[in-house]
Amino acid sequence: MIAVLRAGPLLTAQDAGRPGLAHLGVPPSGAADRQSYDLANALVGNAPGTACLEATLGGSALRLDPPAVVAVTGAEADAHLDGSPLPLGEARDGALLELGPCRSGVRAYIAVRGGVDVEPVLGSRSHDQLTGLGPPPFRDGDIVPVGRPGPERCQTPSRCPTPVGETLTVVPGPRADWFTLDGLVSTAWRISPASNRIGTRLEGPPLERLRTDELLSEGVVTGAIQVPPSGLPIVLGPDHPTTGGYPVIAVVRGSDLRLAGQLAPGATVRFRLE
Repeated sequence: MIAVLRAGPLLTAQDAGRPGLAHLGVPPSGAADRQSYDLANALVGNAPGTACLEATLGGSALRLDPPAVVAVTGAEADAHLDGSPLPLGEARDGALLELGPCRSGVRAYIAVRGGVDVEPVLGSRSHDQLTGLGPPPFRDGDIVPVGRPGPERCQTPSRCPTPVGETLTVVPGPRADWFTLDGLVSTAWRISPASNRIGTRLEGPPLERLRTDELLSEGVVTGAIQVPPSGLPIVLGPDHPTTGGYPVIAVVRGSDLRLAGQLAPGATVRFRLE
C-alpha cells in the first residue's frame, strides 16, 4: 500500500483514460502527459496502461509499505527516496518518497511496481476533474492500494527529458476562418493560474472574431483551442467536455499534447502552424 503523508496541491490516480465514450458525454481523461506516464510505468516494470500517480505542482510525500520499486518522471522536481536523491527517470527500491515543488513543467508522474489499484470506473482508474468520475483526489492520510507486480522487467531508458516546450505545433481548426490565425501564432501567450486538467486558459490580447454567428455545440477533442466571447483562447485538456459551443480556431498536434499537459501557470507559450 501507499500511505499519503502529504498529498500536495493535487494528487490523483491516472492511467490511459476512458477513450471512446464521448457519445455518452464522458471525457477521455487519463494522464495529461502520456509520454512521461508511459515511461514511468516502463521504468518500474508495469504493463502499459497501469495506473500511477499524477502530482500536479509536486510537493507530495508517500510511504510505501512494504518498500517497492518506484520511479518519477515528467516535470522537473527534486525527488528523494529514503533520504537519498532519486533522479528523474531512475527506478529504485525504497519506502519513503518525497517530491519537491515542480520547477519546470507542472505534472510529475510517480509509478510504483504493481500499479495504483484503486477501483476502476468505466474501465479506468483515472480521476476526471470535469465529471468527478473515478477515485477522488488523494488527501493527507489516505491509504492507496498497490496491485500485484506482473512479469514485466524494469526498463532503463537512455534519457529522461523534461517535457517542457515554449512552442506548440497546431493545425487550423474547423472554425479557423472565424478569426485571423496570425493573431494566434504571433502572440506569446501567458498561462493563466485558472488553468486545470479541463483546459489551459491563455492570457494576452483578445482575438478578434471575423464572424458573429451563433454556433451550435459540436464535438471537440483534447488539444482543441476554443475561443470564448472574451477572445482569450482555451486549450482543452484531457478532462474536457465532449462538446462545446465556442469556435475552435486550431488544434494542437497529437505529438505536442504532452507539452500542452506540462504548461505551468505564469509560463508563456507560442503556436506554430503546421
